[in-house]
Amino acid sequence: MSKDGAANGPPPGAAADWTIDQAWENYTPAEHRVWDRLYARQVALLPSRACEPFLRGLQALDLHRGGAPDFRRVNDQLMPRTGWSLHAVPGLVPDEVFFEHLANRRFPAGRFVRRPDQLDYLPEPDIFHDVFGHAPMLTDPVYADYLQAYGEGGRRALGLGRLTQLARLYWHTVEFGLLQTPDGLRIYGAGIVSSRAESVYALEDPAPHRLMFDLARVMRTPYRIDDLQRTYFVIPSLEALLEATLQDFGPIYAAFDGAADLPIDVVLPEDKVLSPSLSQ
Repeated sequence: MSKDGAANGPPPGAAADWTIDQAWENYTPAEHRVWDRLYARQVALLPSRACEPFLRGLQALDLHRGGAPDFRRVNDQLMPRTGWSLHAVPGLVPDEVFFEHLANRRFPAGRFVRRPDQLDYLPEPDIFHDVFGHAPMLTDPVYADYLQAYGEGGRRALGLGRLTQLARLYWHTVEFGLLQTPDGLRIYGAGIVSSRAESVYALEDPAPHRLMFDLARVMRTPYRIDDLQRTYFVIPSLEALLEATLQDFGPIYAAFDGAADLPIDVVLPEDKVLSPSLSQ
């Protein structure tokens, strides 16, 4: 949930770190019904599609007590597990603010609820995407360490002018990542688990490429925000993802100098391609 620059400072009503009060008591019955509808249809899809850490986290946080979740209650369950917490923000926040929050185990989450005519797509993340999609994985200690390491790397990337490459890592893992398991491919990315269409498409449709994760390859691969993905990257484990993130990105960034981006839907000879819903 980041955007370029913070030159104008936080909007009225927001703190210096761009956080705001969730004001849970102000949600309308209609907004609570939208959450309930989104929740019901996703939990019907995900038991055979989402990874076990997500499903365990979803159960641990108990995000369905009737209506949109109260961040205070969610944090009561989340913080003792991994030290992470949700903090309401008015929308997309500047990159430097976003990375600072992640580096300190704070997840900036939108508090607004999408309209009933936006159930299947909206351009800016809402509470369902940010809480249902992201919060369950934050209960997993390894993933929690990964996202903190990403935030720390983000602060460095800003200073090195490498934000484009690092943003791709977030997109292809945190938002649209797949995990290889003995039972086949499973979803862990928030952009997939919070989308009815992409939850099916990502695992079962023959159209997209599913490639084994390689850090440099991921950082050279652009993405689109207005369509289903053409390429998904598959990690062998959350531990492998964390290990890749803890290395020094400096030599990888340096290798990008003069190198062109890869087309979104290209498959390179060295890529390992996985079959839909199957591990290889």
